[in-house]
Amino acid sequence: MSPSSDYRLVAEAGGLDSPTLIVMLTGWIDASESASRAMQALLDECGGDPLVEFDDDQYIDFRARRPIMSLRDSVSTELSWSSIEMRSGRDLKGNDVLLLCGPEPDMFWHRFAERIGQLALDLGVSKMIGLGAYPYAVPHTRAPRLSVTTPSIDIRDRMPTRHSSIDLPAGMAAVLEHTMHDRHIPAMSLWAQVPHYVASMAYPAATVALIEALNEHADVLIDGADLRHEALGQRDRLDRLVSSNEEHQAMVVQLERIYDADEDPTIGDAPADGTTMGAGPLPSADELAGEIERYLRDQGK
Repeated sequence: MSPSSDYRLVAEAGGLDSPTLIVMLTGWIDASESASRAMQALLDECGGDPLVEFDDDQYIDFRARRPIMSLRDSVSTELSWSSIEMRSGRDLKGNDVLLLCGPEPDMFWHRFAERIGQLALDLGVSKMIGLGAYPYAVPHTRAPRLSVTTPSIDIRDRMPTRHSSIDLPAGMAAVLEHTMHDRHIPAMSLWAQVPHYVASMAYPAATVALIEALNEHADVLIDGADLRHEALGQRDRLDRLVSSNEEHQAMVVQLERIYDADEDPTIGDAPADGTTMGAGPLPSADELAGEIERYLRDQGK
């Protein structure tokens, strides 16, 4: 493998055996930072060692992503710079994984995607999985649902997720899906739905859902016990918060009914007028924003 002018190998890659490439580049949708936390769990548990470093001056706009200065007793002790890197490690099964992390490039997306595509071929990548999370009108009292994006009809048909049609801005992971697909490397992104009213705070249940989906659909296994424990604690805390406020209770009950009707068609669809089986109308977007603010204020008390 011959290094390019915009990246360099910092370790030997000869021992990799059909690694799975997992992508989580910050800068695009990541409700509750659920996908970022999943990537951090992978880095922590897989022992991710630096494999490829990119020339950040070519890809990152440091006026938009300024370095962080650590000031201690009026002395600047350190500058922390944003960086894009690929790390290698092994999961609990001994499977090789490659972890592409850091911020999305601010420029030269086509070039970056080509570099990752060539690296994937050179390193023998067997599949690519992107991670993401987005806010949605779902209740915290139900298991987080996942959706999938992929250029492959075969992959789509194998996944137990609903199909949808929409036009929306894409992140780098979507670009890399197509880059891998063009090189006959299976590629998809897993997206966790995060209750809209907690999307501005940590929501470990969504992170756990992504980790479990990696094991189920990509054969990548990590423990995640701390995240599961954190998710249980947050569920209890949210339940107590909701039970203390009738408006919160009503909103969650309505979201539960919509969720359950969507999961089980025999329950029946929600009425088209925005009401839910006699429970009254769902809050408007402004009302939902108010609910989020109240949740955050309540949590801080």
